[in-house]
Amino acid sequence: MWRGLGHFTSNPMGVNWTGIVFGLGFVVSFGYWTTDFLVVQRVLSAKSLRAAQMAPIIGAGFKMFVPLIVIVPGLLGLAVMPHLLPESVAAHVAGSYSYNEVLPLMLVRYCGPGLLGLGITALIAGFMSGMAGNVSAFSAVWTYDIYRSQIHKHASDSHYVSVGRWSTILGVIISIGAAYLVMQFASIMDYVQALFSFFIAPLFGTVILGMLWKRATAAGGFWGLLSGTVVSVGLYLWVHFNPAALAEVAFSVHAKAMAENLYRALWAWLACVIVTVTVSMFTKPKSDSELNGLVYGATVIPHEGPVPLYKNHWFWASIVIIVFFALNIIFW
Repeated sequence: MWRGLGHFTSNPMGVNWTGIVFGLGFVVSFGYWTTDFLVVQRVLSAKSLRAAQMAPIIGAGFKMFVPLIVIVPGLLGLAVMPHLLPESVAAHVAGSYSYNEVLPLMLVRYCGPGLLGLGITALIAGFMSGMAGNVSAFSAVWTYDIYRSQIHKHASDSHYVSVGRWSTILGVIISIGAAYLVMQFASIMDYVQALFSFFIAPLFGTVILGMLWKRATAAGGFWGLLSGTVVSVGLYLWVHFNPAALAEVAFSVHAKAMAENLYRALWAWLACVIVTVTVSMFTKPKSDSELNGLVYGATVIPHEGPVPLYKNHWFWASIVIIVFFALNIIFW
């Protein structure tokens, strides 16, 4: 069957529509929007229910502009700087530049001193914002969700502050070491998507079942998350040591590394969901009272009352969905 699906492959990544729709469109994208701490913490800090409901909708609207912002400068760079080379080739040619450097090259070539400084400042500010958010997320999750709840439950606030500081330092050191791993990948996007398939994809399965299914248990979530991660890492190692296995994992003999990432995320999510459901059916669930505030269906959802159509989050969500499908049909 998969060889038949492979006939639909007609793009540079060698990925067919099943990988794009289910691997990227469903697992990776939904996983990012529902489990990424930087996204979730902004919703949790909203000043009202409507603000929290509109936050992901507004974010989704702006997110659809990202391909335009990323692709157009790349196409312009390809037109005015034809000497750019693929990353793997540029690394071995002295004085050459790769496609990944197109943005700073365009800034240097076409911006004056003032705009160049502004552009570099914006790049650094974006990096610092993302780095600060990730470090704070690591520190908060480790200190409050793991250390305080599982290791040391009755310590003083000053103790938890110290743990948070040390975890921040450790997180930065780990991130510096992990940066060297990027050198083994064709691009940073391949690296990021590989990490997504290892951790975010199975975590999305655990989170979505835990939020929407009252029968899910802690044991099911743990073993499901572990199984999904093991499956993803196992598939990565299988393809790493046996490149021919990529055709089996990604449903195509033309598949590239990015196609593997998308399908690996899909298989990891499926493994997580199957194991979570199976284990949950054989373990004791919690009562509805214990799930109040945690699980949909066991929690009373607040309501702000009737609002005008232009303030209704379902109205704006419908517009975003329509635009999303229209863009996908146009640029498919």
